[in-house]
Amino acid sequence: MSFLRRIVKPQSKKDEEFYYQLKELLNFKPITLSLYKKAFIHRSLKKVDTKGNPINYERLEFLGDAMLGAVIASYLFKKIPQGSEGDLTQMRSKIVSREHLNELGKELNLLQYVKSNVLKEHIGNNIYGNIFEALVGAIYLDRGYNYCKQFIYDNLIKPYVDIERLEGKITSYKGLIIEWCQKKKRTYQFETYEDTGNQNKKHFSVKISIDGQQIAKGRATSKKKAEEMAAKRTYYALQNQIENS
Repeated sequence: MSFLRRIVKPQSKKDEEFYYQLKELLNFKPITLSLYKKAFIHRSLKKVDTKGNPINYERLEFLGDAMLGAVIASYLFKKIPQGSEGDLTQMRSKIVSREHLNELGKELNLLQYVKSNVLKEHIGNNIYGNIFEALVGAIYLDRGYNYCKQFIYDNLIKPYVDIERLEGKITSYKGLIIEWCQKKKRTYQFETYEDTGNQNKKHFSVKISIDGQQIAKGRATSKKKAEEMAAKRTYYALQNQIENS
């Protein structure tokens, strides 16, 4: 499809600069600059097309997420012939975790291309992973599956995917603790409460008890982070029991 189209040269100095930045970033020649421009437009600009449809990176992000999932799934399917459906699903989740994609977006310095009405220092950390996915979506629409696949291999799989290391990586300590308790038929409780302390910003504290005995605490600016912190401490407190069960 895309290979039949001629590469359209940039019409302005600004587009020419963007074209060469993209070429260096992607390691191939982009064809439709408008797709890549859209991949870096934040919704705060409230841009719309002639039909009133929003122009921002979010739809491309959706597409890029699907393409990442498909390419990684295909890679794992071929690389780990003995892997069960559940194992392959967990490993794919580890590879395309929001934390990992955010790190990739930072390494590629994607925020420099983002157009937004929000100060960049006030944009949430997930913008990095969102833009990375949107960029993958734009590549797919612009150059097709093979170019999209190669970009994912060059920037994600080859430098970062270590099968042996990933097999031992814990993505959710809370999930691990719950699964272990259910398996060993032990009762567990996550007790959460707001805790402002002497700080103006709201914090949450979590206590984890197993069989009525408090094991660990966690405190953070969100309930989820506090639970994960407490669960991680619980895991290390009970690591020998968990790993030997």
